[in-house]
Amino acid sequence: MPFKIAIASGKGGTGKTTFAVNLYWFLANKYSSSIKLVDCDVEEPNDIIFFPEAEIKEEKVVFQDIPEIVLKQCTFCRKCAEYCEFNAIVVIPPARFAEVNKSLCHSCGACLEACNDNAIKEKKEPIGSINYYRINRGNGIKEGILKIGSVMQTMMIRELKKSVSSNNEIIIFDAPPGTSCPVVETVADADYVILVTEPTPFGLYDLQLSVDLLNDMKKPFGVIINKAGMGDDQVYNYLKEEGLTLLGEIPFSREYAVKYAKGELLNDIPDIIDENFRIIAGELENRLIQYEGNNYFKW
Repeated sequence: MPFKIAIASGKGGTGKTTFAVNLYWFLANKYSSSIKLVDCDVEEPNDIIFFPEAEIKEEKVVFQDIPEIVLKQCTFCRKCAEYCEFNAIVVIPPARFAEVNKSLCHSCGACLEACNDNAIKEKKEPIGSINYYRINRGNGIKEGILKIGSVMQTMMIRELKKSVSSNNEIIIFDAPPGTSCPVVETVADADYVILVTEPTPFGLYDLQLSVDLLNDMKKPFGVIINKAGMGDDQVYNYLKEEGLTLLGEIPFSREYAVKYAKGELLNDIPDIIDENFRIIAGELENRLIQYEGNNYFKW
C-alpha cells in the first residue's frame, strides 16, 4: 500500500501548494519514480500550472446521482422530505408540489428508501471532472475540477482519491486551505499530515485551528514554517509550548518569489531552498519510519 502524505494549511497564502509541488518534484527527481501528486483543492486546482511540460492523458467526468420525483406517482406523503437530513426535498401536499433541491442533495439514498410509491428515480448530474497529467518526473499529477456552481467539494475529493492507483509508493495530497469538510475528507486516510504555516499572527491563529482538527482526528503531523525570517516568533513559541514537531523551515527568498511569479518555480531552485528541502525530506523520512516502522523512501 502507498504511503499517503497530506499537505494542509489553516489559511490560504501560506505557501501550501508551493511546498506540495516542490516536495513532489524534489522526491520524484532525486529518490523515487513511483510518486503521485493529487491536487484536492477542487474549487481552484493550480498544481499543474507549475509543470508547463504536462501532457493530459486522461479526463473523466464525475457524476452525482440526483433523485427526481415523478409527480404522477407521488402521493405527497412527505416521507421523503422527513427522511432527508439535508432538507433537500420540499413537498407541499395542498399544492401537489414536490421537488428536490440539487444544490442541497448529498445523494445518500434515504429518500429512495422512504418512498413506498416508486415515485422517485435517480438521474446522473455532472459535478466536475478528474484529469490525469503525465510529466517528466514521478508518476504524474491528478486533479479534480469542480463544476462552477456545484457545492459537492467533499464528494468530488472522495471520487478523486478513489481514482488514484494503489501502485504508487508515495501519494501526496495537496489539500484545500482551511479546516472544513473538504479538508477533513482529504486528510481522512492520510498516514501523515504536513501543516504549512507562516510566522505571522494570522498564520498562528489558523495553525491552531488545524492542530485542533488533526488532534481530534488523531492524525500524526508535523509543521513546516514557510517564509521563515519574516514576521515574529509567536508560531515558534506555540510549537514549543505545545510540544509540536517542527519538520523544517523554508526561508523567505525574494529570488524564489520572483521565480514563483514568473511560473518558473521548479527551475533552478536557489541553493538555500534546495538545502532546506533536503533537511525536511530527511526529517520526514525519520518520522515516517517512526510511525510505520518501514522504509518507504529509498534515499
